[in-house]
Amino acid sequence: MNIKELKELIELIQKSQIAELELEKSGVRVRIKRDRAPMVPVPMPEEAPSAPTVPVESPLPQAAPLPSTVPAGWLTLTAPVVGTFYRAPAPDADPYVEIGSTVKKGQILCVIEAMKLMNEIESEWDGKIVEILVENAQAVEYGAPLFHIEPLAPA
Repeated sequence: MNIKELKELIELIQKSQIAELELEKSGVRVRIKRDRAPMVPVPMPEEAPSAPTVPVESPLPQAAPLPSTVPAGWLTLTAPVVGTFYRAPAPDADPYVEIGSTVKKGQILCVIEAMKLMNEIESEWDGKIVEILVENAQAVEYGAPLFHIEPLAPA
């Protein structure tokens, strides 16, 4: 891979919504990862006034809302790309991590398949996996929470 091809890849990342790209060509492996920029809210179009609605009783019980807060001290690792979440490198392989696993920063926790490309998702912190929030082979959106990690106390 030459410099021109590398520059073209960087320009492609900058012009697209891709957060991370990993490519191997002729024995050279390149990984480009974009910093996560804060999301900018998009104004919603105003809706036309609608007719008043009459409440209707639901025949099914409503599920209780999920807690929106993470326990104090826990960190949340989110999906950097849209794709399919896999806990293991292959269907017959052991998962990368389990609840209770101690992980190091940079350790692979899962893969997300996006457009036939397997993106290895690494831990951003040293810590212990306290929750796995996604089922194996489940579709995930950008920014979806994947793991709750309890950071290790500084030595």
